[in-house]
Amino acid sequence: MSHLFTPLRQRSLELRNRVVLSPMCQYSATDGFPNDWHLVHLGSRAVGGAAVVMAEASAVSPEGRISPADTGLWQDGHTAAWKPITRFIDARGAVPAVQLAHAGRKASTRVPWVGRGRVPPEDGGWTPVGPSPLPFDDDHATPNALDAAGIRKVVDDFAAAADRALEAGFKLVEIHAAHGYLLHQFLSPLANHRDDEYGGSRANRMRLVREVMEAVRRRWPDELPVWLRISATDWAEGGWGEEDSVELARLARGCGIDLVDVSSGGLVPQAEIPVGPGYQVPFAERIRREAGIATGAVGLVLDAAQAERLVADGRADVVLLGRAMLRDPYFPQHAARALDREELPVPVQYERAW
Repeated sequence: MSHLFTPLRQRSLELRNRVVLSPMCQYSATDGFPNDWHLVHLGSRAVGGAAVVMAEASAVSPEGRISPADTGLWQDGHTAAWKPITRFIDARGAVPAVQLAHAGRKASTRVPWVGRGRVPPEDGGWTPVGPSPLPFDDDHATPNALDAAGIRKVVDDFAAAADRALEAGFKLVEIHAAHGYLLHQFLSPLANHRDDEYGGSRANRMRLVREVMEAVRRRWPDELPVWLRISATDWAEGGWGEEDSVELARLARGCGIDLVDVSSGGLVPQAEIPVGPGYQVPFAERIRREAGIATGAVGLVLDAAQAERLVADGRADVVLLGRAMLRDPYFPQHAARALDREELPVPVQYERAW
């Protein structure tokens, strides 16, 4: 019996296995609208056998985009563009999911293959926002510190984006509070120098994330799951760390979050990260054990045997694959064969090859 290919219940959904396509920005949208690239990119992973196919970080507001080429859910028109994509994913037996995001001070940057640094307003960029007027680095703009009205707008934008995600056909949403983007910026004392109720103590720094989780959970149907992605550590002295993440996971469980997707880093450019196969798995294991919530492991999970072991050993409930599924959209199919699991169903159009 393969643990990686054991179904998992998340509220009313039954995930057909424990393999999840990690949300990965494609930087290929126009004005937030997904297109044929996103249909083929996401659809092929559904055909390949993933249980959850998660669309990239999709901005809850125009100023929340990482780059001008990000997808979004900040206007009603976006829902129609997502519907053919979610419909295809669902028809192939996978759960269509999307990550709701706001880039904060890391917004208005260039598409990676074009160059580094900020996009100025004259080239279609904008002035980013953040908890404090602290730029990510010298290549990024200094953000405007959010005032009370701006913070309220962020919460409302996440809630409205959840409404649009549901209308678009998504069955799972993930709140992005990792990788140095806005919600993570509020969490970390390295980016959050506020002296109001959103800064200072850990409880205050978690306040915005809590308000977003509560707002999304209120708007999202009770029968469908909400996940939270976090960076378990900033990998930097004086920053957000493991103990903080355990407390945040406990808070998330109380807010009705169903799974914590555990990544790390991204808050400061000088972090020294000991990258290696499965280097973030211990964080997911600890949070699962101490916070009593389901977790997802992500980060250089490279092959079927490695993924199987971490689920079988109870270190995480699902495995999120990024690079591995960029290289091989059919990773689940190939993993099932490698683990001597009965082959997964394939489209009748492809049966001759399997």
